[in-house]
Amino acid sequence: MQTFDFTPFYRSTVGFDRLFNRLDTLVGQEAKSYPPYNIERLADDQWRVVVAVAGFSASDIAIEVEQNNLSIKGAKAPESEGEERHFLHRGIAERSFELRYQLGDYVEVTHAGIENGLLSIELQREVPDSKKPRKIEIQSASGSEKVIENKAELN
Repeated sequence: MQTFDFTPFYRSTVGFDRLFNRLDTLVGQEAKSYPPYNIERLADDQWRVVVAVAGFSASDIAIEVEQNNLSIKGAKAPESEGEERHFLHRGIAERSFELRYQLGDYVEVTHAGIENGLLSIELQREVPDSKKPRKIEIQSASGSEKVIENKAELN
């Protein structure tokens, strides 16, 4: 039996939860990546991406949103010649990284902060009023009015 691994799509999108939750049930394993991260659902239209960035300061990390793409880049400044360090064991990786996420329509970054070695990015879907469901009045020739409600859920 042939299986497909959809985890790369699941890990790089935010706001398409229903589709990728279904795909995730097909895949029982999760690929590892650097740095480790979590994607949390806070509410129906709110998410948090938490990235473990031990050894990085806020000035070493850049967060950019362009169109529907969220990019998180981390790079340590090169050590100066006078700061040579000698490690007996080096277990904290300080290598450069770049994480990319495809955001759903109308998903915006509302907050980003770093605390205790964890970078936290808050996301929220804010659908404009012009895209929300609305009531349309239908007028007949006899003068009586009917109201149709659009009850479709926004996804």
